[in-house]
Amino acid sequence: MGKKLLVTEKPSVAMEFAKALKINVNRKNGYIESNDWIITWCVGHLVTMSYPEKYDEKLKFWRLDTLPFIPKEWKYEIIPNVQNQFNIIEQLMHREDIEEIYNAGDSGREGEYIQRLVFMMAKPNPNIKMKRVWIDSQTEEEILRGIKEAKDLSEYNSLSDSAYLRAKEDYLIGINFSRLLSIIYGRRLAQSIQEEKASISVGRVMTCVLGMIVSREREIRNFVKTKYYKIIGKFGEEQETFDAEWKVTEQSKEYESPKLYNETGFKKESDAKQFISDLEGEKAKITELKKSKQKENAPLLFNLAEIQNECTKRFKIKPDETLEIIQNLYEKKLVTYPRTDARVLSTAVAKEIKKNLNGIAKGFNDEEINKYIQKMIEEKYSTNLIKTKYVNDSKITDHYAIIPTGQGYENYEKLPDLQKQIYKVIVKRFLAIFYPPAEYNKIQVTIDVAKERFFTSGKVCIKQGFLEILKPNTNKEQNTETKKEGNLEVLANLKKGQEIILQNAEIKEAETTPPSRYNSGSIILAMENAGKLIEDEELREQIKGAGIGTSATRAEIMKKLEKIKYIEVNAKTQIITPTKKGELIYNIVGNTMPDMLNPKLTASWEKGLDMVAKKEIEPNEFMEKLERYIHSKFDKLRT
Repeated sequence: MGKKLLVTEKPSVAMEFAKALKINVNRKNGYIESNDWIITWCVGHLVTMSYPEKYDEKLKFWRLDTLPFIPKEWKYEIIPNVQNQFNIIEQLMHREDIEEIYNAGDSGREGEYIQRLVFMMAKPNPNIKMKRVWIDSQTEEEILRGIKEAKDLSEYNSLSDSAYLRAKEDYLIGINFSRLLSIIYGRRLAQSIQEEKASISVGRVMTCVLGMIVSREREIRNFVKTKYYKIIGKFGEEQETFDAEWKVTEQSKEYESPKLYNETGFKKESDAKQFISDLEGEKAKITELKKSKQKENAPLLFNLAEIQNECTKRFKIKPDETLEIIQNLYEKKLVTYPRTDARVLSTAVAKEIKKNLNGIAKGFNDEEINKYIQKMIEEKYSTNLIKTKYVNDSKITDHYAIIPTGQGYENYEKLPDLQKQIYKVIVKRFLAIFYPPAEYNKIQVTIDVAKERFFTSGKVCIKQGFLEILKPNTNKEQNTETKKEGNLEVLANLKKGQEIILQNAEIKEAETTPPSRYNSGSIILAMENAGKLIEDEELREQIKGAGIGTSATRAEIMKKLEKIKYIEVNAKTQIITPTKKGELIYNIVGNTMPDMLNPKLTASWEKGLDMVAKKEIEPNEFMEKLERYIHSKFDKLRT
């Protein structure tokens, strides 16, 4: 009987596979063997692309006449310090008794790439059946399902093509443009930052993100605050008063007036004073009164970008630290696969979701979480998510959202405190989707004073619903919000057509505010949305299309920009600012190849890679476009 060889991405994952397959670990040098199975592992990347000097020694020296460097046949090499493990995998792949090889690498584009490079270099016998294990969590049943349902490796060829192209694109853009700009501008840059030598690092994603950070910084620097003057009217009698704000409408005598700064205020205080004095003694009447009930559903589940943003806000940690923690929770079987862009579940998972809930209820010994689950049981909340916004197969590419598996609690107690807290954040977001919506009473009032319109509204939370989980102090918050917007009880007693007294009108000084700096979490969200930082969560979800970088790489990019000192991240606040060097690089790129700073260009390359993975375009079409792009840039910069 022949054996099956299974290759994982690292030793700890190999151990989980061995456990799931009930293999009594007979650990040899670099692999585990039983009667039916051999399990071995990579240790991250074993193979890398060769530098230009491996093609030709002369290319070690950076010279304009040898650029651009675009190889016809690509060279790869084994990374020296992991040569040993590569040799072990290669020998196993050539053993006579191997019948099937399972690629059980990380279930994503980069995981595919790591393994395919190994297969390419080790050259297993072409007659051996090659399969791909694709899993969403490291629980025992998911590992066994992944092995049982493993598809033919060739079904993942387009994913592999896009992975190879991503690496080639980063290599070609990085090497060619870093060399080109360093040769032309390196000396000048070194003088500007008073260093002996300086090279310029350019990257497909990295340079674009630097562009976002520098241009935001310059917007803030060049921002001039403008004062303007708003009008606030006090209406009603004695205790029963409320404030309403004036806004210009078509009926207003100030409509399209040059005195206005915007629809709510005047440029000059004197004009605002004049406006108020003109209203004295005028009658006020309620022309519109809208009462409505508002419902708000729990937010969608976490994908990697959202949880990274949440952890930066909450715990002031960097995105790469968040990813590391969630990767650990995944390996400890507590949560599903972290490197995902989806914020919804698949229909198949939604049908089985009770397993996750039961697992949390039985296994997770946490007072707060148990209270929320208890309420779900007592109130008989439905666990059927099928027709809700939380289930959508069309919004899932490789993996669904990050949710708790309801397993792994034997590992939970040993976790450091921060990891426990982040796990709880994921559990709460998950439980919230089963809770009813929050409900509000809302009143909107329009008052007419001599054809001038004043507006106010009040809002109060009448049913907490999911807010019970996601915002425990919500009562305090909601009440202050109501007071600010207008006393709801007073507003509730008003009637349409009623005449009321305008007691007085006051001037309120306001000023424009500059945009805020990115922090290490919000930049990840902005990258996901191709350079736009969209605060509104629902809107963010709707426009999500082509982002910059991928969920797996964004944190690494930020780490690199900080390492090469193009940006600084404040350790306490996580706020990002560019360094002097970063701004000089921005100027150089802006003067020579400004489209590299444009998120749209980077996002379109990312979309191209995605199209290759989905078989919408051929790999060589992508490669030709890339080569044309590089040549056209060189032609321009050489002249």
